[in-house]
Amino acid sequence: MQHKVLKVNATDNVIVALRDLEAGENIAFEGENYILPNAIKAKHKFVTHDLAVGDHVTMYGVLVGKATQPIKKGEQITTANLVHESEDYSTKKRAPLSSWTAPDIKKYENRTFMGYHRSDGQVGISNYWLVIPLVFCENRNILKLKDAFDKALGYAFPDTYLKQTEDLLALHKAGKLDEVASYKAVNYTKTTEKSPYFKNLDGIKFLTHEMGCGGLNSDQERLAALFAAYANNANVAGVTVLSLGCQKTQYADMMREIEARNPHFDKKILYFDQQTFGTEFEMMSAAIKQTFLALIEADKQVRQPAPLSKLHIGLKCGGSDGFSGISANPVLGHLSDLVVALGGKTNLAEFPELCGVEQELINRCVTEDKAEKFEYLMRSYSDQAAAQGGSFDMNPSVGNIKDGLITDAIKSAGAAKKGGTAPIVDVLKYTEVAKESGLHLVCTPGNDVLATTGQAAAGATIILFTTGLGTPTGNPIAAMVKVSTNTKLAQKMPDIIDFDCGAIIEGEKTIAETAEDLLDYCIDLASGKFRTKAQILGQDDFIPWQTGINL
Repeated sequence: MQHKVLKVNATDNVIVALRDLEAGENIAFEGENYILPNAIKAKHKFVTHDLAVGDHVTMYGVLVGKATQPIKKGEQITTANLVHESEDYSTKKRAPLSSWTAPDIKKYENRTFMGYHRSDGQVGISNYWLVIPLVFCENRNILKLKDAFDKALGYAFPDTYLKQTEDLLALHKAGKLDEVASYKAVNYTKTTEKSPYFKNLDGIKFLTHEMGCGGLNSDQERLAALFAAYANNANVAGVTVLSLGCQKTQYADMMREIEARNPHFDKKILYFDQQTFGTEFEMMSAAIKQTFLALIEADKQVRQPAPLSKLHIGLKCGGSDGFSGISANPVLGHLSDLVVALGGKTNLAEFPELCGVEQELINRCVTEDKAEKFEYLMRSYSDQAAAQGGSFDMNPSVGNIKDGLITDAIKSAGAAKKGGTAPIVDVLKYTEVAKESGLHLVCTPGNDVLATTGQAAAGATIILFTTGLGTPTGNPIAAMVKVSTNTKLAQKMPDIIDFDCGAIIEGEKTIAETAEDLLDYCIDLASGKFRTKAQILGQDDFIPWQTGINL
């Protein structure tokens, strides 16, 4: 049975509405009665007692805001009466975890998934060939290769919208203007999909970008590092590289970065320099032939059983709502704890969305040097934002605020729930690769694609992406699983949502039960039993993080 309201932490002085509440409604909760002066939409919060100007608001057991005007008991908190406020943090105040109570993993101890084993010991859940440009000048050639390979080998996605446009054009040419106006579109995606020729190759992924030359040296170095990290990802079988030749980001830079990340790297890298070949035709023809030969070899790799300790899962939220921190994000947190207890790896990213919970994360770092690295990265990021007239409290979007996340600290405290309770074994800069088993903090912006691009660079082969509003995005090499915070969204956007956590809000399932269901889903996904909605839609979003501020 669904309850009307929820207090997330016993120390909180706000209560969350789980459904729409009416003005004048009497809410009886934990021995108190709250007469609501105004209607409150589901996902929003009201205070448990009168607050004066300057009084603090606490949610998830942490400071999340400060009252800018008096707020009466039962009154909703809004951007008009509350501003962002969070506790300061420091490694000097670090109180290390004395122990960690891991979740029960007996039901998973003998489970395996069917993955692609790489020679360096990593196991991928997919087998992709990667095609990348070292500079934006090669984007056109990358797209030409994409068109050729995808159509010829069966990886092209049916173009429903092209068919609709062709239908309308045909009607117009025939002078049937009335039928143009009454035309009803048909979704051809599932009825016209062509089966790929290479059965053990899950796809060829073609990346484009706007970097490689003309920018800061640091950006060009970061691009080389990012491509090195993508080549190292367990889901990648090999890489075709296109270069103009004269750009700042050089092939040698990328190979140096690969060696730094993995001295045992032995995947095939094919390199084509247009200025060396001369004509576009000569380079493209060579790239097509040599890549095709490499695909034949990559297709010889087959799925084999792997322990769940080989799972590497990224934890991400986007299009968040007021239910994110009480349903889907805690589910990811419990799943993360399960994977860590099984010896696997998980990544928690989005540093601007850890604002207000820094001290807890510092305390969970396994060593002081890891804690110091986290504090340094957080403060440097915050200082850089301030230098450009920004701050982390600018992070919530219009949609976030509309759905109850009215300060960055509220959003961040809920977002951090994705990281569960496990100790933090390492803190990674952008493009650094996770090497130890356990939970990692990965420095990325909160921006959805910048963050997921960084998650895959850290090594994630699956990215669990929670959303309360619906976010149509994916990643070229890591399987993106969209996890809804509420059932209404899952029903409204079934072509985007893969997994629904709404039963928690309805009081029908616990967080632990739902997390185990989601882990079962991930095991089947990792075994290639199905594709995610983002993969079906061909959502291969890739944006490198350039110098500058993104929140």
